[in-house]
Amino acid sequence: MPSSAFENEKGQEELTYTRGPGTTDTSDDGGEPSGAVVCPSHTTERKMMWRVDWHILPFVTILYLLAFLDRVNIANARAFNLEADLGLKKTEYNTALTIFFVPYILFEIPSNILLKRFSPRIWLSGCMFLFGLVSIFQGLTQNYGGLLATRFFLGLFEAGMFPGMWYKRDEAQKRYSLFFSSTSLAGAFGGLLASAIGKRKHSDNNRYPRSWETSANLVTLVDGVRGYSGWRWIFILEGLLTAVVALVFFFTFPAFPEESKWLSEEEQTYIKARLKAEQGNNGAERKITFRDVLTVLRDHRVILGGFMYFGLIVPAYGYAFFAPTIIKTYNYSPIQTQLHSVPPWAVSFVFSLITAAFSDWTRHRAFFALAPLGLLIAAIGVLLSVHTNTTAEYAVLHLFTSGTYAVLPIIVCWFQMNLGGHHRRAIGSAWQVGFGNLGGIIATYIFLDTDAPYFTKGYAVCLGFAVVSALASVLYLISIHVENRRRDKTATNIGLSEYEKTELGDLNPNYRYMY
Repeated sequence: MPSSAFENEKGQEELTYTRGPGTTDTSDDGGEPSGAVVCPSHTTERKMMWRVDWHILPFVTILYLLAFLDRVNIANARAFNLEADLGLKKTEYNTALTIFFVPYILFEIPSNILLKRFSPRIWLSGCMFLFGLVSIFQGLTQNYGGLLATRFFLGLFEAGMFPGMWYKRDEAQKRYSLFFSSTSLAGAFGGLLASAIGKRKHSDNNRYPRSWETSANLVTLVDGVRGYSGWRWIFILEGLLTAVVALVFFFTFPAFPEESKWLSEEEQTYIKARLKAEQGNNGAERKITFRDVLTVLRDHRVILGGFMYFGLIVPAYGYAFFAPTIIKTYNYSPIQTQLHSVPPWAVSFVFSLITAAFSDWTRHRAFFALAPLGLLIAAIGVLLSVHTNTTAEYAVLHLFTSGTYAVLPIIVCWFQMNLGGHHRRAIGSAWQVGFGNLGGIIATYIFLDTDAPYFTKGYAVCLGFAVVSALASVLYLISIHVENRRRDKTATNIGLSEYEKTELGDLNPNYRYMY
């Protein structure tokens, strides 16, 4: 995966294993493998993966949560007069959002290369410290040029905060969703913190629920402290939090799971073997060439995977960057706006985890991608047609976020886990993330102040791109279903060598796609 924190670059040992359903048979003669992957006698597979989860998931979840928080907290800062204080005009705020994506997209692959050269502990914690520092500087900037510069470097240092994980295809979804759902937690936390910071100047505590007031009071009221406006403290405090956590991560961030000291040699061997049993020898020992890139990008399924993600990024970032702007039009004060931005994020977090759990339990991806997409499309339809009932509009925002942020990890996991072999997965996932994030550039210009309060253009654009994602997902489903049936009817024992199977990846006739 691009910028994978846990994707091992070292060649895997030649181990025998049993062929699982929908996997690649890598025996030299095309028949069944001769051996089996056996879990160490002192534990079980389930207990082993729980150990991996507890050592890995907290780190990557916090990492991405803080990265996303520092990325989108500018939306909260905007509600507290960022534009007026910096003298921004017309669409300069939108341009500041756009500039983030230029290095974020261009440096995704270089960041991945550097990650492999160093280690997750050094590279990821180093980048994390730097984008935390840039966030602090963002709170100190005095003009439009300074805002552009800090947003550019924020995108540069956040490139690569998209770790991959060592899990089999039928157990990966809930882990992916937990990782992705940290964006929802970031949105909720950002709203609470922004409301707390701004309360000193906007005392309207009696106009929102007491439980929300308590949450807001957890943070010191710092608006105006040392002459800094509340929006500056949003950047400073959240950047400081990120930098401190990065220092802790430098000493504690885990190594690759199958190389970690908390696993015995027998357990490390087992973890490598179980992954090889599903994907075959991943071919990581050979460097990726430009020819590999061209070969992978000629696959229509890889292209479809990019459009599946691309179509969703537009509504995802459209909401993340403009949620306070949208909610403010429902006649809420700045504090109320920040507090009312929290529930949609919280609901989407819970919905995403429930969807992922059912997806792993049923071992299906397509339905759990298309159903939330349908929910998203329906929600946008309501937002385009209802303009006189702000309570209903606010309620529908919960459906909008639930559909958007539940389907994102499903789409990514479904596509990337269907790519077999190191080269195809690395290139294919880099394409999906890199191409997909172009949608973020589009999203920065769709909710303009001139379109308030209905934002018809913004919602219409979100609807169009959601439909693009849905169509690409349906075409991808049809393609892999047809291909699986074709392979079922075709002889697979064609005498491919181990090297040929490794090079083919998911194009190996023995491989079956998951849907």
